[in-house]
Amino acid sequence: MAETYIPQQFKGRSLLNWIDYTPDEIKQFLDLAIALKEEKKRGEVHQRFIGKTIALIFEKRSTRTRCSFETAFGEEGGHPVFLSTADIQLGGKESVEDTARVLGRMFSAIQFRGFSQKHVETLAKYSGVPVYNGLTDEFHPTQALADIMTLQENFGHLKGLNLVFCGDGRNNVARSLMLISAKMGINFTIISPKELFPDEQIQKICKPFAEQSGSKITISDKISLVKGADAIYTDVWVSMGEEKLKETRCKLLSPYQVNEAMIKSTENEKCIFLHCLPAVKGEEVTEAVIEGPQSRVWDEAENRKFTIKAIMMATI
Repeated sequence: MAETYIPQQFKGRSLLNWIDYTPDEIKQFLDLAIALKEEKKRGEVHQRFIGKTIALIFEKRSTRTRCSFETAFGEEGGHPVFLSTADIQLGGKESVEDTARVLGRMFSAIQFRGFSQKHVETLAKYSGVPVYNGLTDEFHPTQALADIMTLQENFGHLKGLNLVFCGDGRNNVARSLMLISAKMGINFTIISPKELFPDEQIQKICKPFAEQSGSKITISDKISLVKGADAIYTDVWVSMGEEKLKETRCKLLSPYQVNEAMIKSTENEKCIFLHCLPAVKGEEVTEAVIEGPQSRVWDEAENRKFTIKAIMMATI
């Protein structure tokens, strides 16, 4: 049994977004995730988190993120502890800073999934242990790593691929994909209504990374730009916390639905479809596409587990 190489230079680091990680460092996480997935296929069982604990803080509901963290940590012999905001005082009776100090003395690491990016940054600043962003309103970094792992598995490389995000261009998934694509040399296009273009700040952050990697970032409302796409990605039209906007948002985004005609208009027979899930079939994507031969959403969901395991293994 060959021993899987685990890089040591990440020990103690948090993952709040991908801004502070170099392309080579992201590739090391990716390589480790692929190796861990191969271990699983071979039926290997390891216990590399024995004696370790992780606090899993959830303000927002979750299927893939929660299951990925819990199973990845538990299978390696560690003890995950789920904490909803109904269970702890985070930001209510107790400040986030004080919660961070307490949890940092009891746990080996902390995961936070919620609304405020400031909350996850405060946890990282005051806890003294690695903190992982399982999703905030601004970023979803663990999702983005699973996405590019899926691209790597399908195409054998990342640099020069054409990834198109079609839908709500200012949401956390679109922002995270723009950032990781800019780092890794993936040409990234957001196609959305002008009202939902990503903010200037994230564009400004990504620009120097794209220039360095050779990535081309395009933001447009023109659906014709799907031509030549290697992968088309979409997300729900109404994010958590925005339910009151459903009628307006659906009307605005209906022309941007990913359907069979859009897939065909890529003029690329090898184009694949990606979605972070959960999906509302019949809204942002048709059932024919998400259930069709070009769909890789179930591989993508599975890859959440191995990328998250890689991140924890390298940093703990």
